[in-house]
Amino acid sequence: MEDVKKRKVGEGVGNGETSEEEMRLLLDPLPKPQLVHLLSKLGSQYPSIAEEIRSIASADPVHRKLFVRGLAWNTTSETLCAAFQVHGEIEEGAVISDKTTGKSRGYGFITFKHMESAHNALKAPSKMIDGRLAVCNLACEGLSGASTTPDLAQRKLYIGGLSPNITSEELLKYFEKHGDIEEGSVAYDKDTNVSRGFGFVTYKTVEAAKKAIDDPNKILGGRNIIVKLADSHKGKSLQTQLTTAVVPMALPMAAGYPQPGNAHVSTTPVAYTYPQTVASYPVSSYPSPPTAPAPYQAQPQISYAPVTLKKESLGLPSTPMGIGGYPYYLSKQ
Repeated sequence: MEDVKKRKVGEGVGNGETSEEEMRLLLDPLPKPQLVHLLSKLGSQYPSIAEEIRSIASADPVHRKLFVRGLAWNTTSETLCAAFQVHGEIEEGAVISDKTTGKSRGYGFITFKHMESAHNALKAPSKMIDGRLAVCNLACEGLSGASTTPDLAQRKLYIGGLSPNITSEELLKYFEKHGDIEEGSVAYDKDTNVSRGFGFVTYKTVEAAKKAIDDPNKILGGRNIIVKLADSHKGKSLQTQLTTAVVPMALPMAAGYPQPGNAHVSTTPVAYTYPQTVASYPVSSYPSPPTAPAPYQAQPQISYAPVTLKKESLGLPSTPMGIGGYPYYLSKQ
């Protein structure tokens, strides 16, 4: 019985009549690396298989759409597409602009017709466009892209004290002597497109960033420039903003208390409302005051007999009065 099964399988393989179900049973237990190796080998030998693999891989635009950040404010959709068309046919490309002002927001998207064109573009993610080094990554990766490595804080540098006439090309050319640069540019004002006097440079390795920081001769365009880690400058800027944000100001005083040097104006103090409610004291915390004693009973009125006053007759007194009210008696003759 087993010999019959082996003969049938051998006949099927020899005649090339293996069904699709049988091929699935053979391929299902294979790990992904072996499947990739098998399909790549067949695709290189048979053009029809290669075309089938290419069409399936390019069906989903997620694998063909690139996100491009770090664009100059004057970069248009045409210049963006012209910079990436060397990698293959572009299906769609556009720079994203603000709906209110119509100005560029500094990033855009490129969608290639074939996935292999997107892969070719990602081999060199940094690209100089309109004087600025733009960086691309797959759009499905979002804004993070190629800068999600844990050591990004040790590779990104802040460059301060730049001359206004220093361009991004000059900045990158000056710092590329320390190592390969992943991205970098001079910071420009969005409205005037004038240099703001600083920029950023991100190296591909931490060692190159340390060399740039430790370089004793940091002179570019005839000026001494500042080179340090971008994270340390960010923390200092935040601390400066918090310090300068505290501005002393006169608060209006309560009604009835005029401010010195100003005419009295009845205003309500800031953050206070009147009348303020005060919580009542708990009854159990304080003893009640002692009650007043009962009043005394009323006494009956006592009637007294009327008293008549005797009126003295006017004239000289019967007994002469002397000095001080004492009686004066005349001596007998």
